[in-house]
Amino acid sequence: MSLAEVRHDWQKAQIEALFALPMNDLLFKAHSIHRETFDPNEVQISRLLSIKTGACPEDCKYCPQSARYDTGLEKERLLEIDKVLTEAKSAKAAGASRFCMGAAWRNPRDKDMPYLTQMVKDVRALGMETCMTLGMLSSEQAGKLADAGLDYYNHNLDTSPEYYGDVITTRTYQSRLDTLTNVRASGMKVCSGGIVGMGEKATDRAGLLQQLANLEQHPDSVPINMLVKVAGTPFENIDDLDPLEFVRTIAVARILMPKSRVRLSAGRESMSDELQSMCFFAGANSIFYGCKLLTTPNPEENDDMSLFRRLGLHPEQGPQANIENDSALLAKASAKQDKSTKQFFDAAAL
Repeated sequence: MSLAEVRHDWQKAQIEALFALPMNDLLFKAHSIHRETFDPNEVQISRLLSIKTGACPEDCKYCPQSARYDTGLEKERLLEIDKVLTEAKSAKAAGASRFCMGAAWRNPRDKDMPYLTQMVKDVRALGMETCMTLGMLSSEQAGKLADAGLDYYNHNLDTSPEYYGDVITTRTYQSRLDTLTNVRASGMKVCSGGIVGMGEKATDRAGLLQQLANLEQHPDSVPINMLVKVAGTPFENIDDLDPLEFVRTIAVARILMPKSRVRLSAGRESMSDELQSMCFFAGANSIFYGCKLLTTPNPEENDDMSLFRRLGLHPEQGPQANIENDSALLAKASAKQDKSTKQFFDAAAL
């Protein structure tokens, strides 16, 4: 009997029981499922670019891009397509198979859609998978992006329905679910996850994963973010989450959604190599690679490739992947001495 049973009827008590397992038992279960459904040593690599930064009208308490908080972030207008393509080419040369474009909007305006759809077409012409995160989408907007060839659309649920009101008040939880419905109905793939370390309880982490796992179809990609605390946001002084609770969240996500990519997303820059390696063993098999994640730090490319080499991991080959390029990246990383000595995640160091 397959361990990787796809279900959509998870009860919260069942999920909380998984979180409560002894760590060795939880990791064994998650890794066994991961090994059954994926190459356990392959990691999908994405690059994320902010195509429009700051001045967002929402009040997400974790976000430095909100216009409501004084974080020192300089707002930027929508990038020109030529600049986006330059970044996409750089990402592909660095080994990324997917290029993600994010805009700090509540939702895109209809007048922006022709520009955005052309951006998608031009990036896809480079031979990369494409993803966008632009806020809420109507069914019509989702259809236009799908027609342009957009592969993935990201719209996170952030946290459990019960804790959601403590994080954001300007957008309802149902509106997020509605956007995911519109994306799926358009034929695009869904990327949806959440953020941990925002002061939520373990039951909220279980509730977030329950919402994702009980969707009619599991998200194709599930980004799990560790809160990056930014000065000026309401969550800047929130207590750190135990790093092992982050690992547990990755493992339970793998068990509940056995065929989804589980992505290590924001917060990785301050995670030790040891913590990241536990996450990969627990079932994480996707990362954002290089530069910044919209406005927050991310590990340097050489550091990631050095870690891959030491763990025996390799990048997923994308639509037009250059195997020689991946080998060169790994060889380059092997010549660079690893500099990470931290044993624990320290969000205060961000």
